[in-house]
Amino acid sequence: MKYNKKIISVLVVMCCLFLSVFVYLTYFSLFKADELNSSNYANYNRRLWEREDSVLRGSVYDRTGTVVLAESRFGDDGVQKRYYPYGALYAHAVGYNARSYGKTNLELTYNDYLLRTEGWDEILKYGMDDSKMSRGCDLITTLDHGLMQVAQEQMKGRSGAVVALDPRTGEVLCLFSNPSFDPNEDKLAESWADLAEDENSPFLPRATMGLYPPGSTFKLAVAAAALDSGLDDYSVDDGGTVSIDGRDFSNAGKKEYGEIDLKSGFKYSSNVMFAQLGVKLGEEKLKDAAESFMVTEKIPFDIETSSKGWDYDSMGKTDLASVGIGQGRLLTTPLNMALAAAAVANGGVMMKPYLVRSAVSANSVEVYRAVPKALKTAISSGTADEIAEYMLACVESGTGTNARIRGVEVCGKTGTAQNEREGKDHAWFIGFAPKDDPQIAVAVIQEYSGGSGGSACAPVAREIMEAWLE
Repeated sequence: MKYNKKIISVLVVMCCLFLSVFVYLTYFSLFKADELNSSNYANYNRRLWEREDSVLRGSVYDRTGTVVLAESRFGDDGVQKRYYPYGALYAHAVGYNARSYGKTNLELTYNDYLLRTEGWDEILKYGMDDSKMSRGCDLITTLDHGLMQVAQEQMKGRSGAVVALDPRTGEVLCLFSNPSFDPNEDKLAESWADLAEDENSPFLPRATMGLYPPGSTFKLAVAAAALDSGLDDYSVDDGGTVSIDGRDFSNAGKKEYGEIDLKSGFKYSSNVMFAQLGVKLGEEKLKDAAESFMVTEKIPFDIETSSKGWDYDSMGKTDLASVGIGQGRLLTTPLNMALAAAAVANGGVMMKPYLVRSAVSANSVEVYRAVPKALKTAISSGTADEIAEYMLACVESGTGTNARIRGVEVCGKTGTAQNEREGKDHAWFIGFAPKDDPQIAVAVIQEYSGGSGGSACAPVAREIMEAWLE
């Protein structure tokens, strides 16, 4: 009896260990396999690279399905190589796929589709010639090749980013970052060390991971918070400078606007008004405003994004005033700010952004189709309509007149953000058009431009919006 109890105890322990291993393997197979395959760990998985040798990797196209952004071909040595016809233009969106350097962006996220390693793989192979190398799915992105070229031309080599999206669906029409790099493997091999050491950070996808103070573009969220707090009639006497807790906050050029209401303060981007408004709203409402528009939140997206979060444990009056004008420790990405503008355009509803519209197999079966989803309701439709009026006034007769398009009501907000380089402010513009039937929302930033958002970025946004509306 004594030995039987010991045997039973050993059996129970062995069964528990076996069950633990079974649960562990099942969990990873069912719930974690896709995540691991689409993460950076996939770059070091030899089995995935072996799989790639037996599958012709699918191509990546623009939204029309006619412009090739990435494709695989066999060289004279019989080895499959990835080619990127437009070089640096799509490096921060499509990414690269190279044996020596791994995968990034869409090449990484949609690796399973491009290699057709999903569970339906064998079903789709039925009836095909097994002697031929199987072919992965093609990706049809939401990117518009024409808009990407316009963004590249308009930025004229300046560091920064351009993001454009359809506010009704979340489709990303343009995702441009500069400086960039040529993602073709031979070019990467030639310049990898130089690129990695370049102080201009060409590997940084500024549109999705560049963190910047939003400057006056954040006044969109502050104005919305003021309206929701019943401060519709808020006004100040703007003398060009206001002192808050011993620190001066001044308008650009210390320009004086006199007695102004909230709409005029927004139109002229009055720092005097919005610094005081930040103090009046207080920390909780400012934080709620940032979170409502996801300015400080990490955006769920097809490729990696970054966020700083709300970087305050407690705030004094000068902190409140600084955040009121989009400065202080407030940091965000161009994608975040494009979504903020898009939320206003879409009646307060922020749509989840996406880069891939569909995946199509080698025998023309659509195996994936993106479905537009609401990410969150940022503000009420009434507040969105009021902010849209403010943004329209900004473009028609305020700081954003360089974004005007003949025959089109354009809504926008300029921004100038101070940073660590004295006299080299970042320039911003966010907006959408047309006002009553928004079809495109944009965000443009130029790093260390030294100019204003109205002079540096509004013209770029105008060209992007006009090109799309045409």
